[in-house]
Amino acid sequence: MSGGVDSAVAAARAVEAGHEVVGVHLALSRMPGTLRTGSRGCCTIEDSMDARRVANAIGIPFYVWDFSSRFTEEVVDDFIEEYSAGRTPNPCMRCNERIKFSALLDKALALGFDAVATGHYADVRYDAAGNPELHRAATWAKDQSYVLGVLTTEQLRHSMFPLGATPSKAEVRAEAEARGFSIAAKPDSHDICFIPNGDTRGWLAERVGAEQGPIVDREGSVVGTHEGAHAFTVGQRRGLSIGYPAPDGRPRFVLEVQPKTNTVVVGPKEALAIAELAGQKFTWAGLAPENAHEPFACEVQIRAHADPVPATAVVRPTQPPQRAEQPQRVELVETPTADTPLELVITPDEPLLGVAPGQTAVVYVGTRVLGQCTIARTVSAVPVSA
Repeated sequence: MSGGVDSAVAAARAVEAGHEVVGVHLALSRMPGTLRTGSRGCCTIEDSMDARRVANAIGIPFYVWDFSSRFTEEVVDDFIEEYSAGRTPNPCMRCNERIKFSALLDKALALGFDAVATGHYADVRYDAAGNPELHRAATWAKDQSYVLGVLTTEQLRHSMFPLGATPSKAEVRAEAEARGFSIAAKPDSHDICFIPNGDTRGWLAERVGAEQGPIVDREGSVVGTHEGAHAFTVGQRRGLSIGYPAPDGRPRFVLEVQPKTNTVVVGPKEALAIAELAGQKFTWAGLAPENAHEPFACEVQIRAHADPVPATAVVRPTQPPQRAEQPQRVELVETPTADTPLELVITPDEPLLGVAPGQTAVVYVGTRVLGQCTIARTVSAVPVSA
């Protein structure tokens, strides 16, 4: 129970469904007062008190579990390491994967509970053989299945999402008000919870330092300087401070961040088009495709609020890393042996814009979340000479 309206209503519905429910609030910081500014962030002392009031109202026990050390190690430190390596991490994915549905679920099962219920808008269904599947929520406007794409089959067996079939957030707020919850109109939290003021660049600069480096075009010519490569992400346009336009007069965008040389590569918007993406760190949310080593049709979503796009996916031997702007042609090979490193390769029907290593690509078949991968490499649709 985060202290928000979604988890409050989810808990109440779980009680009404006949479950024995215990409310748990996660303390994710030893200084919880620093994690919210207005609607930014979460997990403050105020939030824990809001959650406790709801638990009292629906008559369930309530506890605060301190996961602050693990949250720092698994989410905050990972965020810093990923940015330092020139990748664009998704801390919400890491929190769901390593805290809410790993640390929290493991502790719950060890204590004898059957499942963890949350206020996420998603749906767990079971096939004819009793295998769990993760599906989109009834309302795509609020669907949160993307950030749950990291869940495994066993985690899905012990997960409940009571809001999955709810047609709108407005209905959840109305239900909270009807139940007399004081948080019925509480604003949703957003942005990164451990950077409540939204200044990611400044926050990173304090932790990894800021060192001036070159901004270069795709041919390697220096076109400007920056105060720290970690502050830039692929697809970024603002904040480059180059001072003059490209020779053709068009704006420049960040195409690549090279942390080892502290270099930022920029170019035209069309150079952001990605023809292929892949990652070794992939998992299946439920049963894997019957033959994932053969190309299969799917849809891919690369951000929580992005539209899914038609694509083809396949599991195949890992390819050598390539710079994002260097096109390559890779032929499919025979089914690999058990010792061969594998990667999930996704080819969108039309090139995707602004895909960055470190992001999560979630694969769907219809409404079902099939699986996900952390993007390790991309292949540009536009050659350097174009």
